[in-house]
Amino acid sequence: MNELKDVLDLTITKELYQVIISSPRQKGQKAGKVKIRPIMVKDNLMFQETMYTGTQVLHQNRNKEEAIEHMIALIMEEFSQCEISTREWQVTILVSKKGKITVKKSRVKDSNKENLKPDLSHNRVKKYILEEGKPVSFLVDLGVQTKEGQIIRAKYDKFKQINRYLEFIRDILPKLPKDRTIRIVDFGCGKSYLTFALYYYLHEMQKLSIDVIGLDLKEEVIRHCNELADKYGYDALHFIKGDIAGYNDMEKADMVVTLHACDTATDYALEKAVKWDAEVILSVPCCQHEVNRQMKCEELAPVLKYGVIKERMAALLTDALRANLLEAQGYEVQILEFIDMEHTPKNLLIRAIKGKSSNTLKKNEEIGQVAEFWGIETTLQKLLK
Repeated sequence: MNELKDVLDLTITKELYQVIISSPRQKGQKAGKVKIRPIMVKDNLMFQETMYTGTQVLHQNRNKEEAIEHMIALIMEEFSQCEISTREWQVTILVSKKGKITVKKSRVKDSNKENLKPDLSHNRVKKYILEEGKPVSFLVDLGVQTKEGQIIRAKYDKFKQINRYLEFIRDILPKLPKDRTIRIVDFGCGKSYLTFALYYYLHEMQKLSIDVIGLDLKEEVIRHCNELADKYGYDALHFIKGDIAGYNDMEKADMVVTLHACDTATDYALEKAVKWDAEVILSVPCCQHEVNRQMKCEELAPVLKYGVIKERMAALLTDALRANLLEAQGYEVQILEFIDMEHTPKNLLIRAIKGKSSNTLKKNEEIGQVAEFWGIETTLQKLLK
């Protein structure tokens, strides 16, 4: 107990970055997790406790003595793990089933200290790329903002999702050319919420010269999007009706976006991006049926007999193979989580940046071995042969 009090007295100061208390001891326990951080309230140092209980988030401000006392109670009675991060110390507190407390403490490396700088503001406001309070035409028309730029509460998730997408775009800015017009193709653009966001960010905010094409099969969607682009004065944004596999009206693109192109349509979009030697590829695949139909693996038959398990494994395998196939073409690839626009499930985003040449032969051999094990051959494999 004395060791616990001493480490809390050492770390619960204005240099604290955060505390995370987790792993409830009792099944069905009301509180699932507690976070604590320092704040300034009327020039007084306080510690804001955020308790997550089901769908509720409860806040409580305490002074140092009260905060330590309550932390001890939480650790001793309700939770089995506590992580404390400060600019100087990283502390892990574990509680065994018999109540034995183990404290592990280590110093923070100098290179990590800047990332653990406390934010003492009372109400932290996340800085979004598209700012709250600043009206943007397409966000107003979407019903995300009022004409004054305020975010409509019911649309706040959509606002955050659009900004998350723009964060992905911001990350790849250094890879795009600055000395000429950037050519961008958005395959399967749909209602184009994100296409308009991309255009606004790159052209209006970053002042880059761009030429953006949105492609979709739905004639009514294309007509409506062109009307909106004309309304907003987005002269370098054009929408055309067409099929991804049959689109051949371009010899070069710097960036290819394909969000929720269904099943093998994603493969045709990726193949065109590779053919065009695109510097950047952003792809959120969906409906990966092709591999699901082909998968045959005797060793994993007991697992694959469950339809929903097979479906999820097929989707993950499909995207992993796509990532490896892009690496074989000289791309540096990351697979990241992305939030869908409409129904908010978590999807995977494949972000590929043109890099150095890779050992294509070795990579393709590895891909071939994996495909043979599962008894599959994907459309992208065939297209890139």
